[in-house]
Amino acid sequence: MFIAMNRFKILRGKEGAFEDIWKRRDSHLDSVPGFKAFNLVKGKGNEEFTLFASVSSWTSEKAFLNWTKSEAFRRAHAGAGQHSDIYYDHPEFEGFEVII
Repeated sequence: MFIAMNRFKILRGKEGAFEDIWKRRDSHLDSVPGFKAFNLVKGKGNEEFTLFASVSSWTSEKAFLNWTKSEAFRRAHAGAGQHSDIYYDHPEFEGFEVII
C-alpha cells in the first residue's frame, strides 16, 4: 500500500475557505483503479498559518502514479491555482510506502 500526502500551510483566518474548497471539490477518485481512501486533516499551526494535509491511500505507488497521469487527475486539479491568496506557502508532497 502507498500513502500520498500533500501538506498545506493556510493563512490564519482562511481555514474555513480552504475547508469549503475541499468540501465542494469533486476529486474524481472513486472510479480510479487502486484508490482506497481519502482524508483532509487539520493540524496545529502558529500565528501565521494552520497546517492541513490531504491524505490518500492507494493499493500501490504505481496506482498513485497512474492517477497523476490520468484525465481524472487533470479534472480534479483544474483551477487549483485560483485560490493562491489563502496559502502561506506552496503545498509540499510526501509519499510513503506502508510497511506494517
